[in-house]
Amino acid sequence: MGRQRHKRKKRRMVIFMSDAADGKMEQFRYHPWIAWIFISLVSVFIGGSIGYFYFEKDIWAKKDVLAAHQQQQIEALEQEKKVLEQEKEALKGEIATLNETIVILSDTVNQKIQSEAQLNEKLEQRLLPTEFPLTGLATMEEVTEGDPMCVFVATDGAMVVATAGGIVTAVNDDANYGHNIWVDHGNGYVTIYRNSGEVKVKQGETVNQGTTLYLINEDNSKLGYQMMKNGVYIDPMEMLAISG
Repeated sequence: MGRQRHKRKKRRMVIFMSDAADGKMEQFRYHPWIAWIFISLVSVFIGGSIGYFYFEKDIWAKKDVLAAHQQQQIEALEQEKKVLEQEKEALKGEIATLNETIVILSDTVNQKIQSEAQLNEKLEQRLLPTEFPLTGLATMEEVTEGDPMCVFVATDGAMVVATAGGIVTAVNDDANYGHNIWVDHGNGYVTIYRNSGEVKVKQGETVNQGTTLYLINEDNSKLGYQMMKNGVYIDPMEMLAISG
């Protein structure tokens, strides 16, 4: 085999010479790729510098626009915050007003309930047959036979009156007293008034406590007064005693 020739690596040389009379010559050897790297870096630096200075205005303009936009957003958010705080304070005021209104309404409702309770109590009292069935003075005769009854002898000019409010459910002839009037008070109590005088009410009529049922004169001075509770006769004096 023939000898293979070795390829020699090429190197570059930079020679520096002084302009002095006795100036010396200096040599600097370098590889070619070092030069290319150096030239590339210098080119990149120069190009970047040129681009920066050329587009500097646009860059700063964009920064200014972005900063202005961000400032506008911040101001808008601050304004929105102020509005929300004002709405919050307004809502607090409305809530306070509503709470006051609720207290007032609650007091009003409680007063109304109390008034209604008092009114209902008064109405219940007016529907209880506890009042005396005659105006003026009267004496009482004792009845020992039959269903419980109070027989009163009234003075001339007195009136037979309803002992409580209710509805007249019957007006009948009565064999012993001439007429009888039945009043249903709507609470289980029914009162019966027996007298021979002129009847002043009619069946189906609503009467109040104290409504005149008969007029008393010397010819019809006796009143037979009876009371029923839940369909059973009871002694009327028990209710009159309760009323005092």
